Amino acid sequence: MANLSFKDFLSVDYTQTGDEQLALNAKKRKKDIPTGNTGEAVEPTDEALSMAQRRKKSIQMKKYASRLRVGRKKASMKVASQDTLKRRARKAARNAIAKKLTKGISKADLTPARKAEIANLKSAEKIDNSNIATKLGS
Repeated sequence: MANLSFKDFLSVDYTQTGDEQLALNAKKRKKDIPTGNTGEAVEPTDEALSMAQRRKKSIQMKKYASRLRVGRKKASMKVASQDTLKRRARKAARNAIAKKLTKGISKADLTPARKAEIANLKSAEKIDNSNIATKLGS
């Protein structure tokens, strides 16, 4: 028998229509794809994205913008875990390195080719990155 939780016994009409089948389908969708999680596997890679990959990622992120916004709002209500704090420190370190490499020019003003070039340079500076992240994390 599957492990059942309390939420499995709640009868909530997500559609507010009174139609049982629509409510059941909506409940299944909500259960299968929680807010902020698209269900797609994310493979971390060390190499920089190509122009086509970067464009595809841009379209994908625009598609899931509203889900990510809701997830960010929920996450802002919680206290950050140690892993989250480490991830934030690593991101701040990457941004600090990028700022040095671009001489203060914002990322939005850079061309996609320059962004890819910086991503390649940053991957070569992982040792420095980890040292900066450690200093920012403490």
